[in-house]
Amino acid sequence: MSSTTSHDAATTRSVAHEAVQRCMQDEIVTFEAHHPKSKEMHDRARRSMVAGVPMSWMLRLPGTWPVFIESGKGAHIVDVDGNQMIDFCLGDTGAMTGHAPTAAVQAASARLVNGHAFMLPVEDAIWVSEELTRRFHLPFWQAALTATDANRFVLRIARQLTGRKKILVFNYCYHGTVDETFIVLDGVSKTPVSRPGNIGPACDPTLTTKVIEFNDIPALEAALRDNDVAAVLAEPAMTNIGIILPDPGFHTALREITRRTGTLLIIDETHTICSGPGGYTGRFGLEPDILTIGKPIAAGIPASVYGLSSELATKFLAFSEENKDICDVGGVGGTLAGNALAFATIRATLENVLTESAFTQMEELAIEWTKGVQSVIDKFKLPWVVQRLGCRAEYWFCSQVPHNGSEAAAACAPELERYMHLSALNRGVLLTPFHNMALMCPATTLADVEAHTRAFHESVQALFL
Repeated sequence: MSSTTSHDAATTRSVAHEAVQRCMQDEIVTFEAHHPKSKEMHDRARRSMVAGVPMSWMLRLPGTWPVFIESGKGAHIVDVDGNQMIDFCLGDTGAMTGHAPTAAVQAASARLVNGHAFMLPVEDAIWVSEELTRRFHLPFWQAALTATDANRFVLRIARQLTGRKKILVFNYCYHGTVDETFIVLDGVSKTPVSRPGNIGPACDPTLTTKVIEFNDIPALEAALRDNDVAAVLAEPAMTNIGIILPDPGFHTALREITRRTGTLLIIDETHTICSGPGGYTGRFGLEPDILTIGKPIAAGIPASVYGLSSELATKFLAFSEENKDICDVGGVGGTLAGNALAFATIRATLENVLTESAFTQMEELAIEWTKGVQSVIDKFKLPWVVQRLGCRAEYWFCSQVPHNGSEAAAACAPELERYMHLSALNRGVLLTPFHNMALMCPATTLADVEAHTRAFHESVQALFL
């Protein structure tokens, strides 16, 4: 876990808007020349899919059209035009295992030929739950299909067991598409508002949710003072508006205040699993009441889990027993949740892919990635910084590492970001399209990291020609 502060303002050089536009035009020409088959596929796809993609986020890559993928193995992917890319996006954590890891592929194949959608338990579910307890120190586990589902389910459980209706999240958080979390602090008034772009909310999220800045302990005290919040839902370090690390003592205060006010603490480790085998929770000894995680735990196959403390599990079991005849219409669970394919691949992933030794190697490479980016920042005296959390790292176009969501949002530079992403793509490097994030997987090599450093250098150098 680290951050590096850039040069002071007196010694830095800014990037001219005209330079970004000039370089972007050059990169667009290169992109279009190298992706004709993707264009053909996109033109065809627009006749049967909205915007020519099966999910709108796929449009976020800054090329003229989406890149259609042919295959992926380990840390590399190949598009339909035959372009090979080093993948540091890794499906925005979904493929943190690397693409098609052998153990997961073999487990999935073996499970598929023997059936997988029974809506009944299998032995792998026991093994996985025992392993999750060892890694995250919560004793009881349940399954869902996505981290969004897991977060939805545990918020329902939290409200049911506490008798409270509200939740609390941090400004510019991300917990999937959970309705209650689409709330931010207005940039001017600092009052809670529905997050811009929130599509068709069932109700105004200010009615269901309180929102404060990450790392703001006095605001946390004030928000929980009325004892009307069922749960705080939090990433232990923010990741989706950029990596924002907790201040020293923040998690101690968060746990003390939530316990004192009878508020449940839910830790979402879906991205912060990059911290180690037990995520940030295991590495730093956090003590949540509930933990959720999805994306990489089944090597990218849709699956998620959530863990409960003994006290909560006992209360939830009692409630479930009282309502067992209608448990299938209570809003928690799903027909395919906990299916045998999911548990086969989770087991293979935890047992053979996302291991202690793999995390050690991945973090070492993230450190090297960070050093490479910092060397370019230093060479060109840029007012930029680089930040790391375990095997995840990214750079920012600002002179100080953001401390909370508002600072992170203010540091966004969409035009420059689009250029850096497209320039990297044209040089065979794929970054996460939502920000400047790179993730290491067990198959990532030092040569891959060095290739990114060269691409980053070339992209920056072009801005000053």
